[in-house]
Amino acid sequence: MDLVEAARAGLAEAADPVKAEGMRAYMKSAMPFRGVAKPERAKLARALFAAHPMPDRDTWRATALRLWREAEYREERYLALDLTGAYRRWQDVDLLPLYDELVVTGAWWDFVDEVASRRVGPLLRAHPAEVAAVMRTWSGDADRWRRRTSVICQLGARWATDTDLLTDCVEATTADPDFFLRKAIGWALRDYAKTDPAWVRDFVDTHPALSPLSRREALKHLG
Repeated sequence: MDLVEAARAGLAEAADPVKAEGMRAYMKSAMPFRGVAKPERAKLARALFAAHPMPDRDTWRATALRLWREAEYREERYLALDLTGAYRRWQDVDLLPLYDELVVTGAWWDFVDEVASRRVGPLLRAHPAEVAAVMRTWSGDADRWRRRTSVICQLGARWATDTDLLTDCVEATTADPDFFLRKAIGWALRDYAKTDPAWVRDFVDTHPALSPLSRREALKHLG
């Protein structure tokens, strides 16, 4: 049994149909859930990855994509995301097309936010020139999830935040009325305010076109 088959079997064994309906309703998901909560899924992931080590980078990438593309339950895609983060030594800019696929086909905040902050963000800090160029392209893309990724990919970066990139990506999305983009702008600014509140105050003051939602979220903890 390979990792994909083992993942399906493990999720089926841990399934809770009652929880599944509640999880699906909360996530407004067209794809059904097995009803496996995050702690149990994390435990399963650790066991799966230990029992089925990836022999090389190509196998790892192909396995993650197969688990993602063939998923019938949302938790299978969560495990695919977990797998993409399980081998840090293979993280490089060549993975951006993979993460782009997960963002565009995932097309919902639970998938996108994980990819943005925990996959694209570290790549940006490791390869700033190459990844920043891609993020600037995504910030003007028609796909709202690429645009959200460009805005929130620096969450948690603190003093490593590229404020020029943050500015460009926020400004590229400011006029969009989409809730998820306006929320992302506020979230990104609020997160950076923990590091440099003066910069965020000045940014909000000099960007009157920010939506009330973005502005409120950005200044939430600044009084």
